[in-house]
Amino acid sequence: MIEAALVVALATLAVGLALAHALRALPTIRLQLAGLAILAVVLPLAAVLLSGWVMFHMGDDLKILAVAAGSALTAIVAALVVARSIAEAVDDVRAAAADLASGDLQARAPEDGPTEMAQLAVSFNEMAEDIERLFDTRRELVAWASHDLRTPLANMQAVLEAFEDGLAEADELVPSLREQVRVLARLIDDLFELARIDAGELTLELEQLPVAGVVSRSLLSVEPEARLRQIRLVADVDEAATAAFAPEKVERVLMNLLTNALRHTPSDGAVAVRVAALEDEVRVSVEDTGDGLGAEAQARMFEPFWRADQSRSGRRAGLGLAIARGLVEAQGGRIWAEERSGRGACISFTLPSGQTEAELRRGEQPSV
Repeated sequence: MIEAALVVALATLAVGLALAHALRALPTIRLQLAGLAILAVVLPLAAVLLSGWVMFHMGDDLKILAVAAGSALTAIVAALVVARSIAEAVDDVRAAAADLASGDLQARAPEDGPTEMAQLAVSFNEMAEDIERLFDTRRELVAWASHDLRTPLANMQAVLEAFEDGLAEADELVPSLREQVRVLARLIDDLFELARIDAGELTLELEQLPVAGVVSRSLLSVEPEARLRQIRLVADVDEAATAAFAPEKVERVLMNLLTNALRHTPSDGAVAVRVAALEDEVRVSVEDTGDGLGAEAQARMFEPFWRADQSRSGRRAGLGLAIARGLVEAQGGRIWAEERSGRGACISFTLPSGQTEAELRRGEQPSV
């Protein structure tokens, strides 16, 4: 009877809708689409079987048509339900991308839905965080560069006014003026070198040399300051360790690290430089016995003009560690900071242990 056919069609529709909602719970788009394909096949097949049963018992073609139409409608509804679920996940990421493009740097996509869409949202959010951090860094760069440029200029202006007012003789003011010019020139040089590093325009001539020589020269340069502050310098160097590097750049990196370590090491403390030859690289570490590093400092201390709230933030927001990172990475190495097992901090960087002769002749960076 027609009532029996309608009951079968409605029951098939209900089963199809329930299965469609179950498909939405599958963790990946691939599984959802595979389930949809199976559903689209199984339901019509079930309709055919039911139709055959109806035909065998009822002999009514209209009833067969009603059952088949109900099953087909169920497959269509199920496909629309799954497609809407996928489209909503895509629309969430698209809306977040539109907000980010319009200037909302805090726009984030919801990290839910099928695995692929969740992974896409996670990647998008990481990109958005990087963009927001980049803009924050740019603002900090402008603010701190303006501050650090203004300070020596203001001091120079004060010296000139003192001379004009006859408050001091030229011989007394020239050393102070020279010092402010030196500070200003160093900051401008740092900004220029950092810009070259960021633009990828830094050209290095790498040489295959022992690392011990650079370490010795760097320690000799900071020895007067260490002696003045009663800080012990320690060298633990593998004399046989050789690497492919630009000596003057690595010396600058070491000077930045040693100066930073001395600045944050109390009197009667120690600063150590350790060099160890590893399998395919040489590791250089600068350790101190200061107050150590926080988690944020370890992650951000190599960013330009970043300063921590802890004791490791200096009076000026310098560029030394940011330049050190750029110089190390330009030579195919890596640099990182970590807490010492006892007290203090350790900053380490690596240099590739060798190059081919052709690379050395061309002054190319070693492959890492």
